[in-house]
Amino acid sequence: MRLTAFINLSTDTIEYAETDAPLQKKFLGGRGLGAKILFDRVGRATQPFDPENCLIVTTGAFSGTPWPTASRYHVTFKSPLTGAYGYANAGGHFGPELARAGFDALVITGQARTPVFLDVTDRAVAIRAADHLWGKPTSVTQDELLGAEAHTGRNGRVACIGIAGENRVRLAAIINDYGRAAARGGPGAVMGSKMLKAIRVRATTHQTTPPAFAAAQKRASQHLIRDPKNQSLLADGTVFLMRPKNLSGDLPAQNHQLGQVPFIDAVDAAALRAYRVKRLGCAVCPLRCSRLSRTTDGIEVEGPEYETTDALGPLCWNGDPEIILRANALCNEYGLDTISTGAAIAFAMECHARAILSDAELSLDWGDAASILGLIERIARREGLGAVLAEGTRRAAARIGNDAEHYAMHVKGLELPRQEPRFAKGFGLGHATSNRGADHLYALPAMDVGGNWDTARKIFPAEIVERLMDPADEMYKPDMVIYGEHYCAVTDALGICKFSTTEEYSLLPDDLAPGLDALGMSTTGDALLEIGERIVNLERLYNAREGLTRADDHLPRRFTAEPLPLRVSETDPTTGGTRLGDVLRVGQLFDFDAMLDRYYDLRGWDRDGRPLGATLARLDLIEEGRGIIS
Repeated sequence: MRLTAFINLSTDTIEYAETDAPLQKKFLGGRGLGAKILFDRVGRATQPFDPENCLIVTTGAFSGTPWPTASRYHVTFKSPLTGAYGYANAGGHFGPELARAGFDALVITGQARTPVFLDVTDRAVAIRAADHLWGKPTSVTQDELLGAEAHTGRNGRVACIGIAGENRVRLAAIINDYGRAAARGGPGAVMGSKMLKAIRVRATTHQTTPPAFAAAQKRASQHLIRDPKNQSLLADGTVFLMRPKNLSGDLPAQNHQLGQVPFIDAVDAAALRAYRVKRLGCAVCPLRCSRLSRTTDGIEVEGPEYETTDALGPLCWNGDPEIILRANALCNEYGLDTISTGAAIAFAMECHARAILSDAELSLDWGDAASILGLIERIARREGLGAVLAEGTRRAAARIGNDAEHYAMHVKGLELPRQEPRFAKGFGLGHATSNRGADHLYALPAMDVGGNWDTARKIFPAEIVERLMDPADEMYKPDMVIYGEHYCAVTDALGICKFSTTEEYSLLPDDLAPGLDALGMSTTGDALLEIGERIVNLERLYNAREGLTRADDHLPRRFTAEPLPLRVSETDPTTGGTRLGDVLRVGQLFDFDAMLDRYYDLRGWDRDGRPLGATLARLDLIEEGRGIIS
């Protein structure tokens, strides 16, 4: 049995409790456990930077085991960007280390008087002074806490913030293992508000698993490696998506004014291979989809992965891979979410192009390298225009005025990730309905745009599959989103990576059940999906208690009012490179509200997006809904 530690930084007190077994059965762990703790402890009166806000670090049911891709840890909090339910998630080696130290959860409240870090060892936590670390980049912080063998993991693992978190930048991330980020929603800002610089974990124990578990995990691992759908990920990581997305109009560019770029040859997987140093992977992962890259002048960074490449590249109209790598490295050192940071820079560039924003030092022109790199530094330090963008695009737009809100690409205050809703309509609905704000990983509804017909036929009724798999058909996108939301919640609760599950549906829920059975948690695939549904509904209840309504489940006007042309991608006969030709077709959302209505109806929610009593009763959430749902 692992522990939950309750750490109050205001009083320097730490209490331990065995994690409640019925609670784990009901919510699994990881994201589910974090959602329940936040729901019970952080109410509407608490603001994100109040000492009473919780920063909840959780591991999953598979964490610390050799189950393939069981590398993820979860951070739950009231979000500084949305003012409502927030979470972030990261891979690497920190999560398994925390699980091996014997912890399901660290529940951190209060605010230290001076900077501190948490020193976690086997079933114990200590609060230690961190004055010497405050103001230092994330790599230096990890080096100093881990010593000479910092990069080997022999002295443990560290999750920490940079100066962005210290300055309560609402885009701030938590960085672990040097290149991994628990980024979305501002967890680094919450950590900084508590004067908590880092969490160091040093475990000496290793979890033993029964033979039945070893057999199940071996089968799963071998399947992931051999699955044809995973081969592009194995070869190039997520940047393999750059070229096919450019072909399909699903590569956001110029702040979502475009869905393609003419310079794809400079930023696709083949171009980025030139900077690759070696292959990397998270703990117990057979896919090893990450890479260490190095610029021509020696700057090294893990990645870049797809979201970062597009956010700091095409979204800002930047076609220079060296600048993408430099910007990625800066975000890691300062502790910034690359997705939201790229979106904030693109927002500023569009505002400048529309003559409603200027800067005395930076041109803010599309693709300008000095503006991209300069804004990252200014955002982290809250200097000049960076102080405005550090608040996130929703607040920045309100401050700039002059209709700037039309160019702020966010849902609920969280900046959109790198999908184009007018062509990837399932993602558009998923961005809107996600309880943490715009999020590609809340539902990961890529089944249609990825052409995953085999999985669709296994999951959905035969009579809807053809229309569901047509990317342009909106009718059954809610069905795809809902299934994905449930399975993504299960994946997060188990502490495993979605590249093994909902990215290509390589492993289905029934494939996970044998591993849990072997650990004494007897279950089925359908039972797991019901737990996922329970987690999603609890998160929805949290937001309903915060006052969020249907109006918060909508996309920016750009996606519902502005059609997007898709151009033919062809070979330039003069240069031999790729160019964009004539318009092939136009992407647009025809009836977003009809998709939202079906989504609510299938969920058993009312038309304002609130769970009905019968739904809560079925999911054993009546008590949680009391006083929220009439």
